[in-house]
Amino acid sequence: MRRIRGFHKDEEGYWVAELDCGHTRHMRHDPPWQERTWVTSESSRNQRIGAEIDCRECEAEEAHR
Repeated sequence: MRRIRGFHKDEEGYWVAELDCGHTRHMRHDPPWQERTWVTSESSRNQRIGAEIDCRECEAEEAHR
């Protein structure tokens, strides 16, 4: 688990979480596949800073060790 330290938009306009490990993870609100209405509001995104989420890149690195 890694903590969210900020957000930015990618070149396609999707929100990307910046993690404390240095990796990133897309946080898409793309109904009906992904329901993350909180990413559409700056105040809701700010409330998620410090929250822990899985880092798929760190998990992949750990699996290859």
